[in-house]
Amino acid sequence: MPIKHGASSATETTANRSVPSPFWIIVRKEFGDHLRSWRFGILIGLITLACIGSIYTAVTALQAGVKTQETDTSFLFLQMFTASDGTLPNFTTFVMFLGPLIGISLGFDAINSERNKGTLSRLLSQPIYRDDFIRAKFTASLLLIAVVLFALGFLVMGLGLFTIGYPPTPEEVLRVILFLLVAVVYVGFWLNLSLLFSIRFRQAATSALSGIALWIFFSLFYSMIMGLIDKATAPGDSSALSLLLRHANMMLFLNRLSPSFLFTELTTTLLTPGVRSLGPLTTAQVVGAIASPLPLGQSILLAWPQLVGLLAATMICFGISYALFMRQEIRSRS
Repeated sequence: MPIKHGASSATETTANRSVPSPFWIIVRKEFGDHLRSWRFGILIGLITLACIGSIYTAVTALQAGVKTQETDTSFLFLQMFTASDGTLPNFTTFVMFLGPLIGISLGFDAINSERNKGTLSRLLSQPIYRDDFIRAKFTASLLLIAVVLFALGFLVMGLGLFTIGYPPTPEEVLRVILFLLVAVVYVGFWLNLSLLFSIRFRQAATSALSGIALWIFFSLFYSMIMGLIDKATAPGDSSALSLLLRHANMMLFLNRLSPSFLFTELTTTLLTPGVRSLGPLTTAQVVGAIASPLPLGQSILLAWPQLVGLLAATMICFGISYALFMRQEIRSRS
């Protein structure tokens, strides 16, 4: 009898280890639901078409530049993501402008739809922790965002290799991968923001409109407002150099409060190795500088403050969403 009891205990322990945790079960379910939804399919189709259009404009611009010898052949593969002939924006601009729509579409009804349908109370009545639920919602959506962005990025790399016939160097591949990781963080910020609205507002339409309103504000109106502030507070041309630098640094700080501006600086640094500074430079700093591209390590150091700022904004949004969800009272609809 003691031997049989020990064998049964070992069998039960092995069975418990093979059963996935509730967290990963929710992640798989949410990931599959997003993939099968018409909303996600339509949005991904539009973004894919836009990215294919940006690839065409980049190839056209590179071919025209090579023929006229106006295009720098160094880091030519990276120009697939940044070049454009003027008819359509480049790939990075499309990701900056349309990427937030993916995050908003995946998160604006993540919590309030479960609450309105009455499934949230029934789900949490099971042996599932609250933090597992909200972390699984975020993880599933972020994994899907990563899959989509990396698929689009590798699509650009593949079509570029097929079209221009110019293989990338290992440094160029690393720069593209870092750019895609930064894009995942950027879209993850908008995902966390939409999750916050989904927890705060009970109606999905209200949370969706709130997320879209902020997206439009930062994508269109924020730069206009900064331009008006710059024009109103700009010192005269004959002002002291210290005053001009103080005003330029103040405007740069205000612009960096926008996640879109931070993402633009990050992509510019990673995909354009010739960029050596993201702030104003004096004549004394420019004199004697060697005009050469930065190595990958120096580009990362140059863009590190922007990356930390974007990560901090993403983590703050998730922290607020987590705290708000853990404090909310959940009642059944019966």
